[in-house]
Amino acid sequence: MIRLLRFLSPYKGRAAAMLLLLFLQVLGTLYIPTLTADIVNRGIVTGDLDHIWRVGGFMLLAAILTAGVSVAVTYLTTWIFSIMGRDIRNALFQKSQSLSLNEFNRFGTASMITRCTNDITQIQQAYMAAIEMLLPAPVMTVAGLILAFSKDTLLAFSIIGAMLVVCLFAFLVSRKALPMFARLQSLLDRITRVLRENLTGIRVIRAFNRSDSEKERVDQTFTDYAETAIRINKIFAAMMPVILIIMNFCTLLIIGAGGQRVAAGRMQIGDIMALIEYAMLILYYLIMGIMVFMIFPRAQSCANRVSEVLSVQPEAPGTPRSHRDSNEAASPARLELCNVTFQYQGAEEPVLNNISFSAHKGQTTAIIGGTGSGKSTVASLIPRFYDIQSGTIRIDGRNIRHMPKRELRDKIGYVPQKAFLFSGTILDNFLHGKKDAGMEEIRHAAQVAQISDFIDSLESGYQTCVSQGGSNFSGGQRQRLSIARALVKRPEIYIFDDSFSALDFKTDARLRAALREEVRDAAVILVAQRISTIMDADQIVVLDEGRVAGTGTHRELMESCQVYQQIAQSQLSEEELA
Repeated sequence: MIRLLRFLSPYKGRAAAMLLLLFLQVLGTLYIPTLTADIVNRGIVTGDLDHIWRVGGFMLLAAILTAGVSVAVTYLTTWIFSIMGRDIRNALFQKSQSLSLNEFNRFGTASMITRCTNDITQIQQAYMAAIEMLLPAPVMTVAGLILAFSKDTLLAFSIIGAMLVVCLFAFLVSRKALPMFARLQSLLDRITRVLRENLTGIRVIRAFNRSDSEKERVDQTFTDYAETAIRINKIFAAMMPVILIIMNFCTLLIIGAGGQRVAAGRMQIGDIMALIEYAMLILYYLIMGIMVFMIFPRAQSCANRVSEVLSVQPEAPGTPRSHRDSNEAASPARLELCNVTFQYQGAEEPVLNNISFSAHKGQTTAIIGGTGSGKSTVASLIPRFYDIQSGTIRIDGRNIRHMPKRELRDKIGYVPQKAFLFSGTILDNFLHGKKDAGMEEIRHAAQVAQISDFIDSLESGYQTCVSQGGSNFSGGQRQRLSIARALVKRPEIYIFDDSFSALDFKTDARLRAALREEVRDAAVILVAQRISTIMDADQIVVLDEGRVAGTGTHRELMESCQVYQQIAQSQLSEEELA
């Protein structure tokens, strides 16, 4: 919790004003019982109406000022911690964008969503409760006891006794409740994960007729969360009546003992009223402070989870331009992979071993291989979604680990294996590639991607709404829209990660022919499983179990590479092989 207080730094002035007003609120609250005692002792008992009106006016003014200060404190507290929550969410989102996929996968999507939403809300609420309830508690307790002792020492000790009983009871309750808060947080993560799996995998669930079993799994998750929450609420429900009994017993003790002391002439009636109010205020703020302490472990758990993400150091953030290695020289190849070895976190063996090849400007380099050979992994390493364990990857002679990630990714147009579209419009998705792209550029990219006729046939054209993930389009349409988005960017390197797999052969051929003219000034990396997609590539790299099994053109590989021959024989007819 303390580490996140740095987000308050820009608002120090308002925070200081909030604390000052909070102190004044406590003083105003304590001043009113003193005035009440004065009215009773010197006004009501003696029948002095002038004194009653005069002190009553002061009391009304004090009450109005205290209420105004309280409103100001609440406003400042809400404003400060709402803005603080916004800043933490922004920082968390920015950090998530800078993490490699290895680092991101440590947390998982469901957990990251919970950290950005519920966890930060819990932190905000804990801070606000601490300001409004916890910070005033020690001031209220000390000042209230001083005033109570000034009225009557014996009855002041009865207030201290009630405080000790409340603290002991709260300690016993907290020992049982605190572990439940930690479990509640983990169950919330589980709910997010299970819901996300069911909502994103709804087609698979229905296809395998698993709706009933998944419903049972979701119900069990909700039940576990509800049972834990109910147990916590039962504890708090039992806590409040006990505390009220303690407070009422303290009141009865003050009235009973105070009545005897009034009868003996040792104190006045107004002092009893003041002592009762002091006792209620002290016990109220003490109880609220204890309640805040009880929710703090949950908030602390949330803060630790948020800090865990914020404290992650990127595997290799990239060296600034001014620190570029002087040994890096210009290279005729636009992209080079030299002895690249990569192993996924937690894997038993590398998925790529000593991969080397180069891609030149104006040429298409295709990568093909069997399932699990590492094709898509190569595509993920170039934009540094993952960092390699050994070897180097260079763009125009520069090691990509020595480049800021933003600069590196500005050079790359990436079309992922699973085409993904953002909610909004088709135009919005194209502008992801280039924010200031004109309509001519966008229409041209759509024509090259063989999607312009489809867009023009839509009633709203480029303003057609896109559902989340592009679920209102077919697989082939999503792929072509994703390709067009990359073409709008006009990068130096294009990476197509099996991006033509959902296209029919006719559309595939037209698209590749149009691409050949469009990307003459760029290097193209084309990952594919269909030989028909890559036959015309200037260079084909064949991967087999994470190693380069052959490099060359289609004709050369048909003569020299056994792995490529096997793939060709499984996909092409005898006429095509001939």
